[in-house]
Amino acid sequence: MAKATSPNALPKEEKVQNWIVFISVLIPLAVAVLLFMPAKITSLGDWVFFLPHLNAVINTAASLALILAIVFVKQKKYKLHGATMSVAFVLGAIFLVSYVIYHASAESTSFGGEGLISYVYYFLLITHILFAAIALFPILFAYYYGYTDQREKHRKIVKFAYPIWLYVSVTGVVVYLMISPYYTH
Repeated sequence: MAKATSPNALPKEEKVQNWIVFISVLIPLAVAVLLFMPAKITSLGDWVFFLPHLNAVINTAASLALILAIVFVKQKKYKLHGATMSVAFVLGAIFLVSYVIYHASAESTSFGGEGLISYVYYFLLITHILFAAIALFPILFAYYYGYTDQREKHRKIVKFAYPIWLYVSVTGVVVYLMISPYYTH
């Protein structure tokens, strides 16, 4: 792969950056449309009701990969860092597909808790949603810069991307654990 410093790399890098911006806008918009669709796709069957449970497992594994990745980078084990970040990235992509399938085919579940716990739940849910909506942009850039060995750019964006990604991943699991008693299927 060409380095960003070669003369031919700038147009290619600009094209990649445009794709990252496009994907970072398109996916949150598509998810929002799916969440608020007036009619769900019911032809997929009841198996989709297993997906929230699978998503929690995927998010847990992604969280563990993210934590391992930070340990590896601090130990200067860059190949292991890259491998665990790639695992987290792939798990994130699988999660996104599963999440879209579920929300395209099933109604959202309402939280049934009352009192202080409902405030905690909604705080976590709202911050999770807000950060998830913006997370893709810095994550994709961080992954791209890491993959292309542009370490300075990678370090700069990771300061934002990593904590957002970890927060979204962990709070996804916490929100699932809090709402899972209210699933009807």
